[in-house]
Amino acid sequence: MTKMRCAIFLIAGLSLLPLGTLAAQERDRDSGEYVILNAQYGTEHNHVDVTHRLRELARHDERFRVEYNTIEADPAPGRPKMLRVFARGPNGQERSFEFPDGSLFDGTQFRGWGRGDWGDEHWNGGWNGREGRNDHDADDRHGREDHDAGAFLILSAQYGTERRHVDVTHRLKELAQQDQRFHMDNHTFGIDPDYGRHKVLRIYARGPEGRERMFEYPEHGWVDGSQFRGWGSGEWGNDHDHWSGRWNGEERGRQ
Repeated sequence: MTKMRCAIFLIAGLSLLPLGTLAAQERDRDSGEYVILNAQYGTEHNHVDVTHRLRELARHDERFRVEYNTIEADPAPGRPKMLRVFARGPNGQERSFEFPDGSLFDGTQFRGWGRGDWGDEHWNGGWNGREGRNDHDADDRHGREDHDAGAFLILSAQYGTERRHVDVTHRLKELAQQDQRFHMDNHTFGIDPDYGRHKVLRIYARGPEGRERMFEYPEHGWVDGSQFRGWGSGEWGNDHDHWSGRWNGEERGRQ
């Protein structure tokens, strides 16, 4: 009888472990810095509100590839489009995040992502935000302090393919000092590490929780530095001792 009771308690205890692990994972999944207000998909002249669709995607996965099939909308057929997410940061100020077609969307930087308890039902903004202004004007008003208030610290940047890629951390610093966003291709970095192949820019960064994360931007796409800490000041990229040095990053940070 005693052995039977011990076995029952042991089985009950083990059955509770996965629940605790799942709860911890769910909390970690929804512990981002920014709260989503609204999401738009398309181009400046042709775009649609996809906040509801984004909430559906959030319930299934943290990451997905941005394309009209995934978003289930094509407001500008035959033209390159992007997903714009408007969110409120820890300081209460609004900021937009841009994800061009073909890029990987990572929801872990947004608070409550998996729960879907976000979205401003009274949002009256458009493609350029609530006040109808572009983000460059906003940056000028808020100053460099807000310009560099991202959540992720860049460790390294690599451009190319898995088999042939080069370190472009220094060049990325130069670009960051000129603008918060830029269009990226071979001419941007002055090199074509794998001729004839489609290339990507991979930025490896450390998040608020101390873990490495990789951000991927396809060739001919847009790079938005607003989510990286110290972007404009160039106070990053000096921590190579703590970067895995792999094209795919460390397993815990892969997208």
